[in-house]
Amino acid sequence: MEASDARCYLVIRIKGGVKASQEELDTLKFLNLPRTNYAVFIPKNSSYEGMLKKVAHYVTWGEPTITTILRLLKKAEMNSKIKLNDENVKKLGFSDLKELAEKIYRGEVTLSKLKDKGLKPYIRLHPPRKGFKKTIKKAVSEGGEYGYRGERINELAVRMS
Repeated sequence: MEASDARCYLVIRIKGGVKASQEELDTLKFLNLPRTNYAVFIPKNSSYEGMLKKVAHYVTWGEPTITTILRLLKKAEMNSKIKLNDENVKKLGFSDLKELAEKIYRGEVTLSKLKDKGLKPYIRLHPPRKGFKKTIKKAVSEGGEYGYRGERINELAVRMS
């Protein structure tokens, strides 16, 4: 399965909210992106896409591959700071990490839906290794880093995990 088949987006917050309006900060909170270098998986639908357009200056997003989803899920944490593994996934109601990754890929499950079972609704990442390639003050289409980047989100996610 290719990333273009994905029915979800990987959204990574790349900017802080110092000059953000309250409306933008609230939208980031609804997306479960309270801090920089946090990532979430959200389904592809018009309401989420509207939220992404509202906070496009603070986030970058695109379609992840299953291998990227698996890699990031291994960094996800349960409420007690325990990393997610095959044993903990069984407590969430899935047979293994691969099944959970496929359900996220198809847009059937999000991390926030598993919040009441003890999974944090976001994934904490490191800043990208060797830094951002371009400025975070311009959109991807203008030669910067924020906004929609399609399948190239996988490269950034690997550098941040």
